Amino acid sequence: MAREVKMDGALGKRRRERRPDPDGFDYNAAAELFLARTKSTASRPKYKRFDTVAEGLRFIVEDLPTAVRLGAYLLVDDARFGMEEIRYLYESAD
Repeated sequence: MAREVKMDGALGKRRRERRPDPDGFDYNAAAELFLARTKSTASRPKYKRFDTVAEGLRFIVEDLPTAVRLGAYLLVDDARFGMEEIRYLYESAD
C-alpha cells in the first residue's frame, strides 16, 4: 500500500516558495545546463549553453537519459533550478 507524503511545516513551505512562477517566467532568457559527474556522463559534456530557457528545458526533459538528469541543474540569470523545478517549468510551458 502506497504512503502519502504530506509537505507540511517548514520543508513544505520552502518547497512551495522555490517553485518558479511560470506566468512571470522568461522562457526566452539564456540558460546554462550543468551536469553532475558520473560514470554515465564521463564522455559527455558537463556544460551546455542554450539561447533560450525553452530550448534547455526541452533538451533536458526530452533528450537527456534519466540517469544523466540526476544532479543536473539549469542556471538562468542567477537562479538555479534543479530537476523538480525543471520538470515543473517544462510542464507549465506553452
